[in-house]
Amino acid sequence: MNKPDLVLLHGALGAQEQFAPLLPLLEPHFRLHTLDFEGHGHAPMSGEPFALDRFVQSVCELLDAEGISDANLFGYSKGGYVGCALALAHPDRVRRLATLGTKYGWTQEDAQRETGFLVPSKMAEKIPQFVELLRERHVASGWEAVVERSAEFMWALADSGGITKERVSGLEMPVRVMVGDRDRTASVPESMELARALPKGELEVLPATPHPFERVPLQRLATSLHEFFAQP
Repeated sequence: MNKPDLVLLHGALGAQEQFAPLLPLLEPHFRLHTLDFEGHGHAPMSGEPFALDRFVQSVCELLDAEGISDANLFGYSKGGYVGCALALAHPDRVRRLATLGTKYGWTQEDAQRETGFLVPSKMAEKIPQFVELLRERHVASGWEAVVERSAEFMWALADSGGITKERVSGLEMPVRVMVGDRDRTASVPESMELARALPKGELEVLPATPHPFERVPLQRLATSLHEFFAQP
């Protein structure tokens, strides 16, 4: 029996390497595919600001390269936003979509709050251990450039208003919106509102779970993804 294809999409400041602890839990059930978004990890930076349409295009290019017409998508944080944008632009390419810790709606106040600490000099002073992790992760472009462009990207999302419940109301594929009960980036009420707007949406709240992927209960996440994507 052929395993279904599952594409894993990482978050802002992340890279595909973040999924390394999760992969062994999913490999028995799926053909797994990962990528580094432009400028992240080992992927080179273009001369343009980060753009949602290029993130979406990179996923489509991965599918094309693997000869995959449609696939299941799991996106963490920004990866979930990219996955939802892909589903809106190319619904025929997405069987099912699951997101975790994804903030869909963006306002100017949201961007101000989320980018307030995305200043390389401030980060180097306040969180040097995390900065060292970013330095090791983003070898292609340098962590400072990734941080600065990620902040610009969040402001661009705020200018666009983000992905609203009105926009997702036409999505026909099943979508599972997952959020940690201690997530301060993607709130439970906002996630619930979006899940209810989806024709085939559902909400799952992970207990005792904050936003950082490194603190997500991976066995529970893997079990949820297997259960969700195994459905016809």
